[in-house]
Amino acid sequence: MLKVGVIGAGAMGQHHVRVYSELGDVELVAISDLDEQRLKTLAENYGAEFFTDYGELLKKDLDAVSIAVPTTLHRVVSLDAMTRGINVLVEKPIADTIENANLIIKASRTNSVKLMVGHVERFNPAIIALKDHQDELGKIVTISARRVGPYNPRIRDVGIITDLAVHDVDVMSYLYSKKIRSVHAYAGSVNHRFEDYAHILLGFENGNSGSIETNWLTPHKVRQLTVTGTDGIAYVDYIGQTLRICNEKGVNDIDIEKKEPLRNELEHFVKCILEDRDPVVSGEEGIQALKVALAAVKSYKMREVIEFSYRKPLSHYAKTRYVPIPANF
Repeated sequence: MLKVGVIGAGAMGQHHVRVYSELGDVELVAISDLDEQRLKTLAENYGAEFFTDYGELLKKDLDAVSIAVPTTLHRVVSLDAMTRGINVLVEKPIADTIENANLIIKASRTNSVKLMVGHVERFNPAIIALKDHQDELGKIVTISARRVGPYNPRIRDVGIITDLAVHDVDVMSYLYSKKIRSVHAYAGSVNHRFEDYAHILLGFENGNSGSIETNWLTPHKVRQLTVTGTDGIAYVDYIGQTLRICNEKGVNDIDIEKKEPLRNELEHFVKCILEDRDPVVSGEEGIQALKVALAAVKSYKMREVIEFSYRKPLSHYAKTRYVPIPANF
């Protein structure tokens, strides 16, 4: 029986609590959050101990924890868990800075524990199905994503690029199986301390492209992906978990067994620990997605196209050059 805890029981963390309580081979031991009333309610509902000090939670005999605290706290909480030999699933993005992300990865290796980054869209049944049917599209040449909706006031420490667009950065890299070579972003802020709308253009190693539209201004939530290949096109609805493929054979609505992506993700995390396997979303992939997201923020602030070289460690921006955008562009 795998003994687990959840640190951070807010909008996302409470779902980790719920799903762990429902999984076989898992015992939800403890929950930690600063909101004591929320903790008491969750503890009563799911039969776990609760602590407002996560350090007390880490003193329990735990095999793994989910960390769903604000991004700026990912490093300190992850390192505290790993130094106790506890396997970690840290919510995306892996950290707030590249340096902190590298420290998390180093700690996982030093302490020989599993590290998984919570890029939950990888576990959406529609994306799983798309990966299985990807050959029907021929060679992918361009991918576009639309991830928009109303603002969630719980998000105060990062902007929309780091909080939401990072999902699509990860999914596009996964589908292409290539690294991103360039980033060009336009963004701004209407109601938020950081950016709350953005358009991002990504260039990949194979010369192909990805585009991301994201905002916290649209009154209804949209989560869509369009993948264009040499032999067909695919339309993904993340929320509806649907996949439509159009090619020379006609229009095919793929039969998908709908399932909560978070459940898929946590089942995978648990299986990796029990069977000593490497998680499919590694720390290195998490840092790559973060690197691109931070470069997109830099791009829109500096009004420059940022290009990457991978000869240097991921701890650097590894830019080959900044390409200025003319003022009248």
